[in-house]
This record gives sequence, C-alpha cells and structure tokens, in this order.
Amino acid sequence: MNQSDFLKAVLPFKDKVFRLAKRLLVSVEEAEDATQELYFKLWRNKEKLSDYRNVEAFAMTMTKNYCFDRLKSKQAGNLTLVHSNYKEKDTTLEKKIEYKDSVNQVHKLIENLPEQQKIIIQLRDIEQYDFDEICEMVNMKPTAVRVALSRARKTIREALIKQHNYGVS
Repeated sequence: MNQSDFLKAVLPFKDKVFRLAKRLLVSVEEAEDATQELYFKLWRNKEKLSDYRNVEAFAMTMTKNYCFDRLKSKQAGNLTLVHSNYKEKDTTLEKKIEYKDSVNQVHKLIENLPEQQKIIIQLRDIEQYDFDEICEMVNMKPTAVRVALSRARKTIREALIKQHNYGVS
C-alpha cells in the first residue's frame, strides 16, 4: 500500500478518532497524541490494513484500547473525561450560555457513566456509528450494546429531568 492509498483509507475518519480519544482523555493535547500514535501504528502496519474488512472500525478499536492503556498508566493518574463537540448557532448571548450550560451538564452526566456506556454513547450518539460497527469495536453482542446505550440514555435523561424540575444538580 503506497502513501496515497494509505491516506485515502485512513483520513476520512481522522476526526472521529480524535473525538473518541478526546472523550476518553483529559485534553486536546492528549487526544492529539493518541491520534498521532494511532496513525503511526497504522502506517507501520499499512500492508496488513487490507486484511481488515472495516479499517475504520479497526482504527476506532485501536483508539479505544490505546486510550484505556493511557488511562490505566501511572502517567495518566490525573486524567479525567472531557468533551466539547457541539456547534454554536447564531443566537442571543443568553441562549448561547444556556446551551453551553446544558451541554456541560450532559458532559458531566456522561462522565459519571460506567466506562462501557461512555464509549457506546460516544460512538452511537456523537460519532453516529451503526450498531454492527459498535459491536465490532467494543467486542459485544448487539443486544448488549443496545441495552448499555438504553441505560446510558435513561440515566442521563432522568438526571436532566431531575435537575430541570428541582433546579439543582
């Protein structure tokens, strides 16, 4: 596989790799390092990429595993989960602040989910992967992925309703 073929195979999902790494790691810098490391590994093994029927799913699985390794390492003892993947619209300042506050509330709720639910909600609701791809990435059966996603969404929905009704987080 030459450089041009390699880039055509891996560049379309570069942003998804970065966003997943950012969801799992503390900062943009950590996510950039993870993305760079992943692409370095893919480049080193570029001749084997054609063995995989879904290179994107393989790359996302590698990203997840690399990030988990980083989180488990002693260097990463102080990492927390953060994410800010939303687009601002042309709205009033008050609406922008309200929207940002809502997004921050959801991110905090996602941070409190079990690891598996965090990854599944990221892959499904943010990255828009289909269930078959997610099953391959997290090595779970479709029913288990659907249950985990449902539980994650329910947990977030109930917490948001509670916060909205009581005005307290």
